[in-house]
Amino acid sequence: MRTTYDHATVRLYHLADDGAVTTLLYGPLREALRVADGQPAEVQEALFLATDNDVVAYLDLIGE
Repeated sequence: MRTTYDHATVRLYHLADDGAVTTLLYGPLREALRVADGQPAEVQEALFLATDNDVVAYLDLIGE
């Protein structure tokens, strides 16, 4: 993820198996990580963070 400062605006979203996308948060990276951390493990597996120039899987970002 190229944009990594705490206040970077990101979109945290869940990508379901059927392709449905649910946005959980538009806001600062720090808040998105807090929200993602509070999700059940099966939800975390399908969470992604998007900035204006990149997308990364939540678990990849935190190193799991």
